[in-house]
Amino acid sequence: MTQAQAEPDITRARLAALSRPDGAAWSNDIRRMAEARVRTPGLPTRRDEYWKFTDPASLTQAEAPAAAVFDAGDEAPLYGGIDRLKIVFVDGAFDAGASDALEMEGVEIDLLSEVLSKDTHWACDLYGTLETRGQDPVARPLAALNTAYATNGAVIRVTGKAPKPISLVYLHQAETSDAILHHLVKVERGGGVTILENGPAAARFNKCMEIDVADGAAFHHVRVQGRDHERRCISHMFARLGVASTYKSFTLTANGVLTRNENIIEIAGDNASAHVAGAALGDGASGPFHHDDTVFVTHDAAHCESRQVFKKVLRNGAKGVFQGKILVKPGAQKTDGYQISQALLLDEDSSFQAKPELEIYADDVQCSHGSTTGAIDERALFYLRSRGVPEGEAADLLVLAFLAEAIDEIEDERLQEDILTRLRQWLERRRT
Repeated sequence: MTQAQAEPDITRARLAALSRPDGAAWSNDIRRMAEARVRTPGLPTRRDEYWKFTDPASLTQAEAPAAAVFDAGDEAPLYGGIDRLKIVFVDGAFDAGASDALEMEGVEIDLLSEVLSKDTHWACDLYGTLETRGQDPVARPLAALNTAYATNGAVIRVTGKAPKPISLVYLHQAETSDAILHHLVKVERGGGVTILENGPAAARFNKCMEIDVADGAAFHHVRVQGRDHERRCISHMFARLGVASTYKSFTLTANGVLTRNENIIEIAGDNASAHVAGAALGDGASGPFHHDDTVFVTHDAAHCESRQVFKKVLRNGAKGVFQGKILVKPGAQKTDGYQISQALLLDEDSSFQAKPELEIYADDVQCSHGSTTGAIDERALFYLRSRGVPEGEAADLLVLAFLAEAIDEIEDERLQEDILTRLRQWLERRRT
């Protein structure tokens, strides 16, 4: 069988293993169109330009590869000291008993499973809309697959300043679970919300989040992925920003066979700001580790700012990938775009591949990108050891200093400290 014959067979087999849900007429129409975006051009393979560094086979095959359920032992719950509204999903299914009441001042919360069966809802104008826009100029068929087949997710409309974060908790209990979740977040003019995410979710996890941030509104997002060693995940965050709006997202990833996080951001209003950051910790001693951050930021308004800050710490054959692009359209004058991707390789077996891009069609802009790969600074390590710091602790301090620029992108200091605690614990476990 030739490669040309194999590709449609992959798509056909994946779709045959799924059953498209039935809902209201508008949602059925959206799902049919999304399925068409999967069939053409088909699910990705290594031959696709944006997948040449990452093998999508385990994300596209018909059945989810088995993943052992990870026991975190007596580790304290993430965000445990922060007052938050919890929405819990177990292997992709909403768990009402473990979740809080879906009520909060200035916020409306529904479940996607209920919304897609209603004849009218504000979500009619958002579901699949940003995902569809995000297919140009790069096809993202795994995101379209999500829109076509997702049955669960949180549908959140923020009309004011949310008094506390909304926490999406993903639990993994079945070794062959194959979860598809699709979240919608609409932040109305002048509103603000913080969304927290954590947990492995399933053996294989396909998640989309569409975020519409209106004029003067703010969206803050902190996500922690892990710590199951055998999990696989593909996630997409599609965002559209209005005038003078703010979007900030940070992701910490530890463990996992394969993780690919895509951020597709459209800056549509003047004086808007979009910051995307991530820190990945990979140790191949526990099994294969491959982590891919793929970001596409489109500037289509004037006087806007974007920042991409990604750091990866890799050891024992772990692999990291970064693909980041800043597209500045005509008329997007006074754009300030910054992009940095860096990897700290703790041995010679690990690797990092980067593809930074700038595409600029305006003449009054300030854009920069850079990428570096290296080892721990031996002089800095010697300096710390000469002052009595044990070698393991000294190396951990240098790793934390390396990750600091990404962690600083987290707005809330309480969340920063929670993330730092998890980082220290991960490093300490690998020191023993």
